[in-house]
Amino acid sequence: NTYDIEFWGPDPMCTSFYLGALKAATVMAEALGDDVPLYRELLDKGVAFMESELWDGEYFIQQIQWQGLRAADPTTAKSWNVDYSPEAVALLQEEGPKYQYGRGCISDGVLGAWIAAVCGVGPFLDHDKVRSHLLAVHHYNLKHDLRSHANPQRPSLALGKDGGLLLCTWPKGGALSLPFVYSNEVWTGIEYQVASHLMLMGETDAGCEIVRVLRDRYNSAVRNPFGEYECGHWYARAMASYGMLQGLTGARYDAVERKLYLHPTLQGDFRAFLATATGYGTVGVKDGQPFLEVRHGTIPYEEIVFDASE
Repeated sequence: NTYDIEFWGPDPMCTSFYLGALKAATVMAEALGDDVPLYRELLDKGVAFMESELWDGEYFIQQIQWQGLRAADPTTAKSWNVDYSPEAVALLQEEGPKYQYGRGCISDGVLGAWIAAVCGVGPFLDHDKVRSHLLAVHHYNLKHDLRSHANPQRPSLALGKDGGLLLCTWPKGGALSLPFVYSNEVWTGIEYQVASHLMLMGETDAGCEIVRVLRDRYNSAVRNPFGEYECGHWYARAMASYGMLQGLTGARYDAVERKLYLHPTLQGDFRAFLATATGYGTVGVKDGQPFLEVRHGTIPYEEIVFDASE
């Protein structure tokens, strides 16, 4: 996975990816007039499992499992960081394989649902559960001051008086001796992703708070405001920030339906950038009415589906 290790046993991050892919496959099949009952069956079963077995009542968690699987022994699996010391083998018997998160609150826990939302695939998980998970991430993982936070990995990403959204925390206990790599770090790409998803769910204030804390780190006094780095400068994950345009405006153009969807979480009039495959321009609300102004190319549409924020 994106943390350069494997998760053993079902977890919401990878499960939401899988379920999002199944949902996308069913949507594509419907557009082509194909019948894909197996995809729908797998999607329904997967959603039911994730919403029951991986739900702790507030956010989604991992079930650590390494026995009884069609998989190699963790100590011999061909992967990064495969070496197990005698101490690590002892921990394996007690806690499971290295680099898991178990009952932790992971910021990437519903990442697949966010990708499905911004790509127009539509929801597949319970709205209230997704919202609850994101609000838990905001509540537990967002820190305004990291001076008391021990980060043994790369503190240059955020340290001292900096604030940031931690990749994972264990607010209800169950922290592992060897949690997944980078769990104590702050990544701008994940911060933007969570912020955008909160905005899409109507939690605009919480999303904006994460962004303000993030941008305070890149205020040009210490860090380059144009190069938010992770593994290196201008790291691509930070481009998740583009999702905030959609998070705030709810603007999505469908070239097949020839419709422009506009469901802003902003109050009142606004103007924002919109780019499509055939043209770009500005979209927004003026005097309570939606508008689209094409500046280059074409954006052929027959209807603006406008759902104003309450």
